Amino acid sequence: MKTVKILGSGCANCKKLEAVAREAATSAGIEAQFVKVTDMKDIMAYDLMSTPGLVIDEKLVSSGRIPTQAEVRQWMAG
Repeated sequence: MKTVKILGSGCANCKKLEAVAREAATSAGIEAQFVKVTDMKDIMAYDLMSTPGLVIDEKLVSSGRIPTQAEVRQWMAG
């Protein structure tokens, strides 16, 4: 099972990123656990410069933008 973390304050973009990631996992048939990380200290541990951030299995794969479902599927499969 993949662990997917959404890094951000809970803003609209963070919610959109979570929705895209959930749809990508579902459409690819990938089982994933989603975790929202809103504490700034925890977010900074990932060396994130701008939110929202996407972490898959403890690897920061996206920051400061909302990736496409295709990108997220590719990262989850990798």
